[in-house]
Amino acid sequence: MLNLTYEFKLKPTSEQVFIFTDWLEQCRRVYNHALTERKDWFKSRSCQINACSLRSEYTIPAETKRPTYASQCKSLTANRKTNSNLQRVQSQVLQQTLLRLEKAFVSMWEQKHGFPRFKKPGTMRSFVFPQLRKNVVQGSTIKLPMVGWVKFRQSREIPDGATLRQVRIVRRARGWFAMLTLQWDVIIPDVMPHGEGIGVDVGISHFAVASNGRFFPNPQPFKKLERKLKLLQRSVSRKVKGSSNRKKTQVKVSKLHERIANVRKNYHWLVAHNLCDLARMIFLEDLNLKRLARGFLGKHCLDAGWGQFFQILEQCCRKRGVFFLYVDSKKTSQICPNCLTETGKKELSERVHSCQYCGYTTDRDVAAAQVVLIRGLAAVGHTVKMLSEGKAVALPLTKESPGF
Repeated sequence: MLNLTYEFKLKPTSEQVFIFTDWLEQCRRVYNHALTERKDWFKSRSCQINACSLRSEYTIPAETKRPTYASQCKSLTANRKTNSNLQRVQSQVLQQTLLRLEKAFVSMWEQKHGFPRFKKPGTMRSFVFPQLRKNVVQGSTIKLPMVGWVKFRQSREIPDGATLRQVRIVRRARGWFAMLTLQWDVIIPDVMPHGEGIGVDVGISHFAVASNGRFFPNPQPFKKLERKLKLLQRSVSRKVKGSSNRKKTQVKVSKLHERIANVRKNYHWLVAHNLCDLARMIFLEDLNLKRLARGFLGKHCLDAGWGQFFQILEQCCRKRGVFFLYVDSKKTSQICPNCLTETGKKELSERVHSCQYCGYTTDRDVAAAQVVLIRGLAAVGHTVKMLSEGKAVALPLTKESPGF
Protein backbone atom coordinates (compact mmCIF):
# COMPACT_ATOMS: atom_id res chain seq x y z
CA MET A 1 0.00 0.00 0.00
CA LEU A 2 1.22 3.48 -0.89
CA ASN A 3 -0.04 6.49 1.06
CA LEU A 4 0.50 10.06 -0.10
CA THR A 5 -0.89 13.36 1.13
CA TYR A 6 -2.01 15.99 -1.35
CA GLU A 7 -2.39 19.56 -0.12
CA PHE A 8 -4.91 21.96 -1.65
CA LYS A 9 -5.93 25.46 -0.68
CA LEU A 10 -9.62 25.77 0.11
CA LYS A 11 -11.90 28.58 -1.07
CA PRO A 12 -14.69 28.39 1.53
CA THR A 13 -17.59 30.77 1.82
CA SER A 14 -18.08 33.02 4.84
CA GLU A 15 -20.59 30.55 6.31
CA GLN A 16 -18.16 27.65 5.89
CA VAL A 17 -15.37 29.67 7.50
CA PHE A 18 -17.66 30.29 10.48
CA ILE A 19 -18.35 26.53 10.71
CA PHE A 20 -14.65 25.66 10.56
CA THR A 21 -13.79 28.22 13.23
CA ASP A 22 -16.58 27.00 15.51
CA TRP A 23 -15.50 23.39 15.09
CA LEU A 24 -11.91 24.24 16.02
CA GLU A 25 -13.12 25.94 19.19
CA GLN A 26 -15.32 22.99 20.16
CA CYS A 27 -12.44 20.59 19.52
CA ARG A 28 -10.23 22.72 21.72
CA ARG A 29 -12.75 22.60 24.57
CA VAL A 30 -13.14 18.83 24.25
CA TYR A 31 -9.36 18.45 24.28
CA ASN A 32 -8.95 20.61 27.38
CA HIS A 33 -11.82 18.88 29.21
CA ALA A 34 -10.39 15.43 28.49
CA LEU A 35 -6.93 16.59 29.56
CA THR A 36 -8.40 17.94 32.81
CA GLU A 37 -9.93 14.55 33.61
CA ARG A 38 -6.65 12.75 33.05
CA LYS A 39 -4.60 15.33 34.92
CA ASP A 40 -6.91 15.27 37.95
CA TRP A 41 -6.78 11.48 38.06
CA PHE A 42 -2.97 11.48 37.97
CA LYS A 43 -2.75 14.12 40.70
CA SER A 44 -5.18 12.24 42.92
CA ARG A 45 -2.88 9.21 42.73
CA SER A 46 0.32 11.15 43.43
CA CYS A 47 -0.74 12.33 46.91
CA GLN A 48 1.20 10.94 49.87
CA ILE A 49 -0.62 8.55 52.18
CA ASN A 50 0.38 10.22 55.46
CA ALA A 51 0.19 13.87 54.37
CA CYS A 52 -2.00 16.19 52.31
CA SER A 53 -0.97 18.97 50.00
CA LEU A 54 -1.25 22.54 51.32
CA ARG A 55 -2.64 23.79 48.01
CA SER A 56 -5.40 21.39 47.08
CA GLU A 57 -6.52 17.80 47.19
CA TYR A 58 -8.40 15.64 44.72
CA THR A 59 -11.09 13.45 46.19
CA ILE A 60 -11.48 10.99 43.32
CA PRO A 61 -12.60 7.56 44.60
CA ALA A 62 -9.95 4.86 44.68
CA GLU A 63 -11.99 2.50 42.50
CA THR A 64 -12.18 5.05 39.67
CA LYS A 65 -10.27 3.75 36.66
CA ARG A 66 -7.77 5.77 34.69
CA PRO A 67 -9.43 7.78 31.90
CA THR A 68 -8.62 6.27 28.52
CA TYR A 69 -9.53 6.99 24.92
CA ALA A 70 -12.34 4.40 24.99
CA SER A 71 -13.88 5.64 28.25
CA GLN A 72 -13.72 9.27 27.20
CA CYS A 73 -15.35 8.44 23.86
CA LYS A 74 -18.27 6.91 25.75
CA SER A 75 -18.56 10.03 27.91
CA LEU A 76 -18.41 12.18 24.79
CA THR A 77 -21.28 10.24 23.21
CA ALA A 78 -23.41 10.71 26.33
CA ASN A 79 -22.64 14.43 26.64
CA ARG A 80 -23.27 15.02 22.96
CA LYS A 81 -26.93 14.06 23.38
CA THR A 82 -27.56 17.01 25.72
CA ASN A 83 -24.95 19.56 24.64
CA SER A 84 -26.04 21.63 21.66
CA ASN A 85 -22.50 22.93 21.03
CA LEU A 86 -21.16 19.41 20.57
CA GLN A 87 -24.07 18.48 18.31
CA ARG A 88 -22.92 21.05 15.76
CA VAL A 89 -19.67 19.12 15.24
CA GLN A 90 -19.41 15.82 13.44
CA SER A 91 -18.97 13.01 15.97
CA GLN A 92 -15.87 11.44 14.39
CA VAL A 93 -14.13 14.81 14.36
CA LEU A 94 -14.51 15.02 18.15
CA GLN A 95 -13.33 11.43 18.54
CA GLN A 96 -10.21 12.23 16.56
CA THR A 97 -9.52 15.07 19.01
CA LEU A 98 -9.56 12.54 21.87
CA LEU A 99 -7.30 10.26 19.84
CA ARG A 100 -4.92 13.18 19.42
CA LEU A 101 -4.73 13.52 23.21
CA GLU A 102 -4.16 9.78 23.56
CA LYS A 103 -1.21 9.98 21.15
CA ALA A 104 0.22 12.85 23.18
CA PHE A 105 0.23 10.68 26.32
CA VAL A 106 1.73 7.74 24.43
CA SER A 107 4.53 10.04 23.23
CA MET A 108 5.07 11.16 26.82
CA TRP A 109 5.41 7.58 28.06
CA GLU A 110 7.34 6.02 25.18
CA GLN A 111 9.36 8.89 23.66
CA LYS A 112 9.97 10.90 26.86
CA HIS A 113 8.02 13.94 25.63
CA GLY A 114 6.63 16.50 28.06
CA PHE A 115 3.25 16.34 29.74
CA PRO A 116 0.45 17.47 27.36
CA ARG A 117 -0.52 21.09 27.82
CA PHE A 118 -3.85 22.89 27.55
CA LYS A 119 -4.75 24.59 24.29
CA LYS A 120 -5.22 28.35 24.42
CA PRO A 121 -7.85 30.02 22.21
CA GLY A 122 -6.64 29.99 18.63
CA THR A 123 -3.97 27.32 19.09
CA MET A 124 -6.09 24.43 17.77
CA ARG A 125 -5.48 24.68 14.05
CA SER A 126 -6.73 21.45 12.49
CA PHE A 127 -9.36 18.75 12.68
CA VAL A 128 -9.74 15.44 10.83
CA PHE A 129 -12.48 13.60 8.96
CA PRO A 130 -11.29 9.98 9.35
CA GLN A 131 -13.92 8.46 7.03
CA LEU A 132 -15.53 9.74 3.86
CA ARG A 133 -17.96 8.36 1.33
CA LYS A 134 -17.05 7.54 -2.25
CA ASN A 135 -16.97 10.20 -4.95
CA VAL A 136 -16.71 13.09 -2.50
CA VAL A 137 -14.25 14.86 -4.81
CA GLN A 138 -15.75 16.16 -8.04
CA GLY A 139 -13.64 18.52 -10.08
CA SER A 140 -12.40 21.30 -7.82
CA THR A 141 -14.94 20.70 -5.02
CA ILE A 142 -15.00 18.32 -2.08
CA LYS A 143 -18.00 17.28 0.00
CA LEU A 144 -17.39 17.33 3.75
CA PRO A 145 -19.82 15.81 6.29
CA MET A 146 -22.21 18.41 7.84
CA VAL A 147 -20.48 21.15 5.83
CA GLY A 148 -21.37 20.44 2.22
CA TRP A 149 -19.47 21.10 -0.96
CA VAL A 150 -16.33 23.23 -0.51
CA LYS A 151 -14.32 24.65 -3.39
CA PHE A 152 -10.55 24.27 -3.50
CA ARG A 153 -7.74 25.33 -5.80
CA GLN A 154 -6.81 22.22 -7.76
CA SER A 155 -3.08 22.82 -8.15
CA ARG A 156 -2.55 19.27 -9.48
CA GLU A 157 -4.64 16.39 -10.69
CA ILE A 158 -5.73 13.65 -8.32
CA PRO A 159 -4.64 10.37 -9.95
CA ASP A 160 -7.20 7.77 -10.94
CA GLY A 161 -7.41 4.61 -8.89
CA ALA A 162 -6.56 6.36 -5.62
CA THR A 163 -8.77 5.89 -2.57
CA LEU A 164 -9.43 8.87 -0.32
CA ARG A 165 -8.87 7.74 3.28
CA GLN A 166 -9.12 10.93 5.32
CA VAL A 167 -9.17 14.72 5.07
CA ARG A 168 -7.51 17.12 7.48
CA ILE A 169 -8.68 20.75 7.48
CA VAL A 170 -5.87 23.11 8.50
CA ARG A 171 -6.04 26.81 9.33
CA ARG A 172 -2.97 28.84 8.47
CA ALA A 173 -2.11 32.50 8.17
CA ARG A 174 -2.73 32.42 4.41
CA GLY A 175 -6.12 30.72 4.69
CA TRP A 176 -7.65 27.25 4.95
CA PHE A 177 -6.08 24.13 3.48
CA ALA A 178 -7.21 20.53 2.95
CA MET A 179 -4.76 17.64 3.39
CA LEU A 180 -6.09 14.68 1.39
CA THR A 181 -4.61 11.30 2.33
CA LEU A 182 -4.75 9.05 -0.73
CA GLN A 183 -4.01 5.32 -0.85
CA TRP A 184 -2.96 3.16 -3.80
CA ASP A 185 -2.95 -0.61 -3.84
CA VAL A 186 0.47 -0.81 -5.48
CA ILE A 187 3.92 -2.01 -4.45
CA ILE A 188 6.90 0.16 -5.34
CA PRO A 189 10.21 -1.76 -5.45
CA ASP A 190 13.18 -0.41 -3.54
CA VAL A 191 15.86 1.43 -5.50
CA MET A 192 19.03 -0.63 -5.81
CA PRO A 193 22.57 0.83 -5.89
CA HIS A 194 23.57 1.80 -9.41
CA GLY A 195 25.52 4.40 -11.32
CA GLU A 196 27.78 7.12 -9.98
CA GLY A 197 27.64 8.10 -6.31
CA ILE A 198 28.22 11.29 -4.34
CA GLY A 199 28.59 12.03 -0.66
CA VAL A 200 26.89 15.02 0.94
CA ASP A 201 28.10 16.97 3.97
CA VAL A 202 25.82 19.57 5.57
CA GLY A 203 27.02 22.58 7.52
CA ILE A 204 26.38 26.18 8.49
CA SER A 205 28.88 28.14 6.38
CA HIS A 206 27.58 26.16 3.40
CA PHE A 207 24.22 24.45 3.57
CA ALA A 208 25.44 21.37 1.70
CA VAL A 209 28.64 20.32 -0.03
CA ALA A 210 28.92 17.44 -2.49
CA SER A 211 31.95 15.22 -2.81
CA ASN A 212 32.52 16.45 -6.39
CA GLY A 213 33.12 19.99 -5.11
CA ARG A 214 29.62 21.43 -5.64
CA PHE A 215 28.70 24.01 -2.96
CA PHE A 216 25.17 25.02 -1.97
CA PRO A 217 25.00 28.30 0.00
CA ASN A 218 23.05 28.60 3.22
CA PRO A 219 20.05 30.93 2.70
CA GLN A 220 19.48 31.49 6.46
CA PRO A 221 15.82 32.57 6.07
CA PHE A 222 15.25 33.13 9.78
CA LYS A 223 18.41 35.18 10.28
CA LYS A 224 17.55 37.49 7.39
CA LEU A 225 14.05 38.21 8.72
CA GLU A 226 14.86 38.01 12.42
CA ARG A 227 14.98 41.78 12.87
CA LYS A 228 11.56 42.26 11.25
CA LEU A 229 10.11 39.44 13.33
CA LYS A 230 11.51 40.96 16.51
CA LEU A 231 9.87 44.32 15.79
CA LEU A 232 6.52 42.70 15.08
CA GLN A 233 6.64 40.61 18.25
CA ARG A 234 7.54 43.71 20.24
CA SER A 235 4.55 45.47 18.70
CA VAL A 236 2.29 42.57 19.74
CA SER A 237 3.48 42.73 23.34
CA ARG A 238 2.64 46.44 23.54
CA LYS A 239 -0.93 46.01 22.31
CA VAL A 240 -3.86 45.52 24.70
CA LYS A 241 -4.76 41.85 25.11
CA GLY A 242 -7.94 40.99 23.25
CA SER A 243 -7.92 44.17 21.13
CA SER A 244 -8.36 44.20 17.36
CA ASN A 245 -4.95 45.79 16.80
CA ARG A 246 -3.27 42.99 18.73
CA LYS A 247 -5.03 40.35 16.61
CA LYS A 248 -4.04 42.13 13.40
CA THR A 249 -0.41 42.26 14.47
CA GLN A 250 -0.50 38.60 15.48
CA VAL A 251 -1.67 37.76 11.96
CA LYS A 252 1.36 39.62 10.57
CA VAL A 253 3.65 37.60 12.84
CA SER A 254 2.03 34.36 11.68
CA LYS A 255 2.41 35.32 8.03
CA LEU A 256 6.09 36.14 8.54
CA HIS A 257 6.68 32.78 10.25
CA GLU A 258 4.94 31.04 7.36
CA ARG A 259 7.03 32.97 4.86
CA ILE A 260 10.24 31.84 6.58
CA ALA A 261 9.07 28.22 6.56
CA ASN A 262 8.07 28.38 2.88
CA VAL A 263 11.41 29.88 1.82
CA ARG A 264 13.27 27.17 3.72
CA LYS A 265 11.16 24.32 2.35
CA ASN A 266 11.36 25.58 -1.23
CA TYR A 267 15.16 25.78 -0.99
CA HIS A 268 15.30 22.22 0.41
CA TRP A 269 13.41 20.90 -2.60
CA LEU A 270 15.67 22.89 -4.95
CA VAL A 271 18.84 21.42 -3.41
CA ALA A 272 17.35 17.92 -3.38
CA HIS A 273 16.58 18.01 -7.10
CA ASN A 274 20.03 19.42 -7.89
CA LEU A 275 21.69 16.60 -5.95
CA CYS A 276 19.59 14.02 -7.79
CA ASP A 277 20.81 15.52 -11.07
CA LEU A 278 24.45 15.01 -10.07
CA ALA A 279 24.46 11.24 -9.43
CA ARG A 280 22.42 8.04 -9.15
CA MET A 281 23.51 7.26 -5.59
CA ILE A 282 23.48 9.75 -2.72
CA PHE A 283 25.07 9.10 0.66
CA LEU A 284 24.33 11.34 3.64
CA GLU A 285 25.81 11.39 7.13
CA ASP A 286 23.46 10.26 9.88
CA LEU A 287 23.62 13.19 12.31
CA ASN A 288 22.21 13.46 15.82
CA LEU A 289 20.07 16.52 15.12
CA LYS A 290 18.65 16.79 18.65
CA ARG A 291 22.13 17.03 20.16
CA LEU A 292 23.19 19.62 17.58
CA ALA A 293 20.08 21.72 18.30
CA ARG A 294 21.08 21.91 21.98
CA GLY A 295 24.62 23.13 21.23
CA PHE A 296 25.93 26.68 21.09
CA LEU A 297 25.14 26.75 17.35
CA GLY A 298 21.65 25.36 17.89
CA LYS A 299 19.94 28.48 16.55
CA HIS A 300 21.79 28.23 13.23
CA CYS A 301 21.20 24.47 13.02
CA LEU A 302 17.46 24.94 13.48
CA ASP A 303 17.49 27.75 10.91
CA ALA A 304 19.07 25.39 8.36
CA GLY A 305 16.32 22.80 8.96
CA TRP A 306 18.43 19.72 8.31
CA GLY A 307 15.77 17.34 9.59
CA GLN A 308 13.25 18.53 7.02
CA PHE A 309 15.94 18.51 4.32
CA PHE A 310 16.85 14.88 5.05
CA GLN A 311 13.21 13.83 4.70
CA ILE A 312 12.77 15.82 1.47
CA LEU A 313 16.00 14.46 -0.02
CA GLU A 314 15.00 10.88 0.79
CA GLN A 315 11.55 11.43 -0.73
CA CYS A 316 13.00 13.10 -3.83
CA CYS A 317 15.49 10.24 -4.35
CA ARG A 318 12.74 7.65 -4.11
CA LYS A 319 10.59 9.61 -6.54
CA ARG A 320 13.36 9.95 -9.13
CA GLY A 321 14.85 6.47 -8.77
CA VAL A 322 18.06 7.54 -6.99
CA PHE A 323 19.58 5.26 -4.35
CA PHE A 324 19.75 6.93 -0.92
CA LEU A 325 21.61 5.75 2.17
CA TYR A 326 22.66 7.14 5.57
CA VAL A 327 26.22 6.46 6.72
CA ASP A 328 28.04 6.85 10.00
CA SER A 329 28.93 10.50 10.71
CA LYS A 330 31.68 9.76 13.23
CA LYS A 331 34.93 11.64 12.50
CA THR A 332 34.08 12.50 8.90
CA SER A 333 36.08 15.73 9.23
CA GLN A 334 39.06 14.03 10.93
CA ILE A 335 39.93 11.48 8.24
CA CYS A 336 41.86 12.10 5.05
CA PRO A 337 39.83 10.84 2.07
CA ASN A 338 43.00 10.16 0.06
CA CYS A 339 45.01 7.95 2.45
CA LEU A 340 42.23 7.14 4.97
CA THR A 341 44.42 8.29 7.86
CA GLU A 342 42.99 10.07 10.89
CA THR A 343 44.46 13.56 10.92
CA GLY A 344 43.01 14.76 14.24
CA LYS A 345 40.32 17.16 15.29
CA LYS A 346 40.02 20.49 13.49
CA GLU A 347 38.84 23.80 14.90
CA LEU A 348 35.76 25.41 13.38
CA SER A 349 37.88 28.26 12.02
CA GLU A 350 40.08 25.78 10.08
CA ARG A 351 38.34 25.51 6.71
CA VAL A 352 41.06 23.71 4.72
CA HIS A 353 41.92 20.03 4.97
CA SER A 354 45.66 19.44 4.62
CA CYS A 355 46.95 15.93 5.31
CA GLN A 356 50.43 15.80 6.85
CA TYR A 357 50.84 12.18 5.72
CA CYS A 358 50.03 12.26 2.00
CA GLY A 359 49.85 16.01 1.34
CA TYR A 360 46.27 15.91 0.05
CA THR A 361 44.73 19.40 0.31
CA THR A 362 41.14 20.44 -0.32
CA ASP A 363 38.26 22.24 1.31
CA ARG A 364 37.31 20.87 4.70
CA ASP A 365 33.67 20.26 3.79
CA VAL A 366 34.60 18.64 0.47
CA ALA A 367 36.94 16.26 2.29
CA ALA A 368 34.17 15.33 4.73
CA ALA A 369 31.78 14.69 1.84
CA GLN A 370 34.39 12.47 0.17
CA VAL A 371 34.72 10.45 3.38
CA VAL A 372 30.93 10.06 3.40
CA LEU A 373 31.15 8.81 -0.20
CA ILE A 374 33.81 6.24 0.71
CA ARG A 375 31.72 4.89 3.57
CA GLY A 376 28.62 4.79 1.43
CA LEU A 377 30.31 2.88 -1.40
CA ALA A 378 31.80 0.46 1.12
CA ALA A 379 28.33 -0.11 2.59
CA VAL A 380 26.87 -1.06 -0.80
CA GLY A 381 29.75 -3.37 -1.72
CA HIS A 382 32.26 -1.05 -3.39
CA THR A 383 35.43 0.68 -2.40
CA VAL A 384 36.74 3.94 -3.77
CA LYS A 385 40.13 5.30 -4.74
CA MET A 386 40.60 9.02 -4.25
CA LEU A 387 42.75 10.68 -6.89
CA SER A 388 44.83 13.79 -6.32
CA GLU A 389 42.37 15.84 -8.40
CA GLY A 390 39.63 15.07 -5.88
CA LYS A 391 37.67 12.71 -8.13
CA ALA A 392 36.28 9.36 -7.01
CA VAL A 393 36.67 6.10 -8.90
CA ALA A 394 34.51 3.17 -7.78
CA LEU A 395 36.16 -0.24 -7.65
CA PRO A 396 34.67 -3.66 -6.84
CA LEU A 397 35.10 -4.60 -3.19
CA THR A 398 37.68 -7.35 -2.61
CA LYS A 399 39.46 -8.84 0.36
CA GLU A 400 42.51 -6.69 -0.35
CA SER A 401 40.48 -3.48 -0.49
CA PRO A 402 41.42 -0.92 2.20
CA GLY A 403 38.79 -0.03 4.76
CA PHE A 404 38.40 1.74 8.05
